[in-house]
Amino acid sequence: MLDKILNLGQNPKMNFDRIKEKLNILADAAKYDVSCSSSGSNRKNTGKGLGDSSGMGICHSYTEDGRCVSLLKILLTNHCIFDCAYCVTRKSNDVKRAAFKVQEVVDLTISFYRRNYIEGLFLSSGIFKDADYTMERLIQVAKKLRLEENFNGYIHLKSIPGASDELMREAGLYADRLSVNIEIPTKSGLKLLAPDKNHEDFLKPMKKVKNEIMQYKQESRLIKSTPKYAPAGQSTQMIVGASGESDRDIMYSANYFYKKFDMKRVYYSGYVPVTTDPRLPSIGSEVPVLRESRLYQTDWLLRFYGFDVRELLNQDFLNLEMDIDPKLSWALRNRHLFPVDINTAEQQMLLRVPGIGVRSVGKIMQARKFRRLNWEHLKRIGIASNRAKYFITCSPGEVALKDSSSEHLKQIILNNSASKFRKTFSSQLSLF
Repeated sequence: MLDKILNLGQNPKMNFDRIKEKLNILADAAKYDVSCSSSGSNRKNTGKGLGDSSGMGICHSYTEDGRCVSLLKILLTNHCIFDCAYCVTRKSNDVKRAAFKVQEVVDLTISFYRRNYIEGLFLSSGIFKDADYTMERLIQVAKKLRLEENFNGYIHLKSIPGASDELMREAGLYADRLSVNIEIPTKSGLKLLAPDKNHEDFLKPMKKVKNEIMQYKQESRLIKSTPKYAPAGQSTQMIVGASGESDRDIMYSANYFYKKFDMKRVYYSGYVPVTTDPRLPSIGSEVPVLRESRLYQTDWLLRFYGFDVRELLNQDFLNLEMDIDPKLSWALRNRHLFPVDINTAEQQMLLRVPGIGVRSVGKIMQARKFRRLNWEHLKRIGIASNRAKYFITCSPGEVALKDSSSEHLKQIILNNSASKFRKTFSSQLSLF
């Protein structure tokens, strides 16, 4: 199959065996970067170009309607001048090295696209020679795709820490999204595991991208032909569990990047032991997927539910609970605020009720303009009543479960959830 794809390359003299070897090495090395997302871009195809980048999503992600979309996700090279303890491409690691030429990446992208295997490109790289040299080569790939191949598909470039402002500006003119991975959540952790790197080098390109996006938005209001700059914004990624940070440390860092640099997304990647180093957790101590999930849930609460990070994590509550989600955890720690009347509570308070999501809150706010809502109405709206019922009432005389302790209520909710799962599982088995 790969031979057929490569045969569509622009260069008939391509060494297919060598390209296949490079692709195997550099695609495998790229798998540890999880900051792939829906594009959020709206780059249009005029009818004469190749591809189209819509807001429906790119990069091995799932859209709201369940559609799976994909990209070519590779490193330009896994050669690197740095020796970061947590990285599989660290210079002291004994791994097979490879590097693509700029034209090879362009040909691969077009070849895969023409075969309808991808909708875009996610290109990262190890740092060879220096930051500017590496960033220049990444930009050359995007520039060739846009100008020579007239490619309008999604392009996500990883910004190289320490790259110059001039290069970061040029990168945003050809890429839909830019991102620089902060890697370790705290300065102390970065100094321990990557002493050759400077924390400020990560922040510099973030600041430049933010300023350029702001400038583009201002200029485009006056001049419609203003060239787009990184229309899908920027993102970053943090490794979880490599340097012993608490969930509070991680989420405080994430909150800082959202507030300071207008990040579209912060991604959390559970530490996977790929090298042996006394500074790192031992082999076999991978971060549970559940911890990643709880961090993403907390991230969602900060971005869409109006929570302040200090409400969810603080000096008295350093780590998230693994057996319940962070919203329920907060509600159980703040029982004095509940129950709330579903017909009179403010929208912000309804968003804090366990089992009621953003869409359901919108439906509730709209529906109660016309009548007083009861439990049957809420069921039709689609709230998770098995947990919400302990935190809301539908009428002034209704009595909620207030005498039970938070720990006892937690167990009741967990038991209800387990019972619901068993019923669902049994009904599914009965079909067979």
